Amino acid sequence: MRSPRNRSPEWFRCKEEAAKAVLEKCNPPGQERPIPRARWGNATVGQEAKAVEEAPLILVVEDNPDAAALVERWLVSEYQVMVLEDAESCMEELERCLPATICLDLDLPGQNGLQALYEIRAKYPHLPVIILTANLDVTTAVDAIHHGAYDYLPKPLDRTKLKTAIRNAVDRYRMGLRLARLERETSSHSYSGIVGRSEAMRKMYCDLERVASSEVTVLIQGESGTGKELVARALHDGSQRSKGEFVAVNCAAIPENLLESEFFGHERGAFTGATNQRKGRLEKADGGTLFLDEVAELDPALQAKLLRALQEKAFHRVGGTVEVRSDFRVVTASHRDLATEAAEGRFREDLYFRLAVFELELPPLRDRGEDLEILAESFLQFYADDVAPRLSNAALELLQTYAFPGNVRELQNAMQRAVVVCQDGVVLPEHLPARIRRKVGQDQEASEDDLSGVRAVPRSSPGRLRDMEKRALLRALEESSCNIALAARSLGIGRTTIYRKMKKFGIDPRALTG
Repeated sequence: MRSPRNRSPEWFRCKEEAAKAVLEKCNPPGQERPIPRARWGNATVGQEAKAVEEAPLILVVEDNPDAAALVERWLVSEYQVMVLEDAESCMEELERCLPATICLDLDLPGQNGLQALYEIRAKYPHLPVIILTANLDVTTAVDAIHHGAYDYLPKPLDRTKLKTAIRNAVDRYRMGLRLARLERETSSHSYSGIVGRSEAMRKMYCDLERVASSEVTVLIQGESGTGKELVARALHDGSQRSKGEFVAVNCAAIPENLLESEFFGHERGAFTGATNQRKGRLEKADGGTLFLDEVAELDPALQAKLLRALQEKAFHRVGGTVEVRSDFRVVTASHRDLATEAAEGRFREDLYFRLAVFELELPPLRDRGEDLEILAESFLQFYADDVAPRLSNAALELLQTYAFPGNVRELQNAMQRAVVVCQDGVVLPEHLPARIRRKVGQDQEASEDDLSGVRAVPRSSPGRLRDMEKRALLRALEESSCNIALAARSLGIGRTTIYRKMKKFGIDPRALTG
């Protein structure tokens, strides 16, 4: 009887077709295998992600030296490769290293490949394992797939099929690590330094995770103080360019006559005072990320030059004749609606379309009610020298009533002040800035007799006043779909007042939403 290594090519072709049929039955086209969510081995998710992103390691468990050398030669240009002769060595090595994929031969001395597969899947369920074997028995293929093998490749190996299977396995592994990191960070109410657990922030975390690893340009829009630069840095840190430089430019802060030199650099003698050659921000961002904050403030003439530089990834320094090339990713931000600016002719429409490939809208703090407390506590912790002071219930209620026109930045400054003036380890209302106390007091005073213009009603008509208050409140709640923050803004009062009036008039929000 022929040994598996000496069988004819026809035998291999027949068995390969049988194995393909089994694989298609176990994993139909269009149905991806679920990414395992069990424990992640001895290393942390962060350690594994770093190892896989920087230099993926492939373990090749193969006792045939010629076959192992061939696989290593095929893979070494793209991956780190470690060749092991038996399953026992593989299990020992898994305690010391972080591979991205294992290529496992079934015909091994000692513990066979199937037994090794069961043990690997039990201890490291996230690790993709590709089975390599000359034994194409259909039962063996089904058993391997059912016990978690990522793929099943027959010998003699096809170089293209092997490299494709490994590339897909490594990509799937990376995706699993990213999802695990996202789950871990959102469960702790933060993502790459961004704090928040509200629905709006969770959606933004998912958008960030999806777009960070791509090369598309991103436009971040939101009110001043919402954390646009923090999001831009998170995009950079989560990208393949994280080792490159993050170059931030505030387009509104640079004098108009220096903008071109600041962006593109200049040659010596290009203008008065140009005593040396100088690299511009676009050149410094080579291999990294260029962040243009307040991009709507750019001069129209510079917008045209920037558009060409973004399209060609090439430009000339001021006063220079040599073309400079720079490979950078562009992330921009604006507190203005850039689409409106472009439609009304204040911003180049072609540049807008070039920048807004993917748009991220940051919610204002007033729409992130769930996040205010944990943001305040995180700032208190950050600014405290030792033990962070505790936020009193009265101070928290005051903060929740305030609209925060300055958004997260205003809250941050308020908490920094509170840490300085707080003496007994408890932040009280009097430790908050006067503008917050004054504004909330004005809103509460206005709500008593000026709800939706009812001040014009004679005070001798309490019944009529009550009816008008109730109708105004009901209308605001209905128009805002029972969004308390929106209703409060439309009436010009605080959210605490809204809740008090709802209780006073016996209004059930569930009845309004149906």
